[in-house]
Amino acid sequence: MEVNPVSTETELDNKPTCETVPGLPQKKHYRQRAHSNPHSDHDIEYPLTPDHMDWSKQYGEFAIGRRVEFADIGCGYGGLLMRLSPKFPDTLMIGMEIRVKVSDYVNEKIQALRKHHAEVGHYRNIAVLRSNAMKYMPNYFHKSQLSKMFFLFPDPHFKNKKHKWRIITPTLVSEYAYVLREGGLIYTITDVKDLHEWMVKHLSEHPLFERLTDDEMNADPVVEMLYDSTEEGQKVTRNEGQKWPAVFRRLPNPAL
Repeated sequence: MEVNPVSTETELDNKPTCETVPGLPQKKHYRQRAHSNPHSDHDIEYPLTPDHMDWSKQYGEFAIGRRVEFADIGCGYGGLLMRLSPKFPDTLMIGMEIRVKVSDYVNEKIQALRKHHAEVGHYRNIAVLRSNAMKYMPNYFHKSQLSKMFFLFPDPHFKNKKHKWRIITPTLVSEYAYVLREGGLIYTITDVKDLHEWMVKHLSEHPLFERLTDDEMNADPVVEMLYDSTEEGQKVTRNEGQKWPAVFRRLPNPAL
C-alpha cells in the first residue's frame, strides 16, 4: 500500500524551505569532502552483536515488532531513503554513512520531516547511522535479516592500490550474502564504467548471487529510483553523463 506524503523529496529540495518543511536543514551547512578512507579509525560506536543494537533510538516505538529490512550503504544526503519511505511505509530502512556532517544532515532532515508529517506519521520508518559498513555490517544485522541493499554511486577509488577500499570486494560480498535473505536484492548504480564492471564481476563470480535480467529490472519499480534520487545521480544527469545499473538476487544456500 502506497502512502503519498504532502511533499516529495524533489519538491522539498527545489522549493524554499519555509514553503515546505519548517526547520529543514540546508546542505550548504553540512558539506564534507566526498572521499573518506574506510580503513581509518573513525571513532565509531557500534554494537557488539545485533542483539545489542537498540533500534528504538532510531525509530522510537515504530521499531517495536519490526526489524530493519532495507540498508542504503553510503547513503549520502539520504535522497533514496526519502523516496523509498512512502513506498514501503511499514518497512524499516537504515542509511549508513561514514561522514559525520553528512549523517548529521540526514538525521536533522528526517526529524524535520517526521515533525512536519506528525499527524499522518510519515517518515517514521527511515533513519541514519554514522558507521563504517565495511567494518561493522555483521555487528548490526542478523543472518538473513535484510531484503534489500543499495550501493548508489559509491566512491570509485580509481587508483589500483585503493581498489581494496571499494565497497564491493569478494570478502565484503560474502558479508552481504550473510545479512541478506534468500531472494533479497542488491542494487548498484554508478557513472564510472570501470567500477560498474568491477561490481558486476565480483557479484557475478560469487556463488550466492545471480544478476537480474533487463526484463526483471524493468519490472522492479525500485530500479527507477536509483538514477536520480541521490545528489550524485542528479549531478550526473545535469552533466549529461551515463549511468550503469545492475541488480543481483541472493540465491538459496546450497544443500549440504
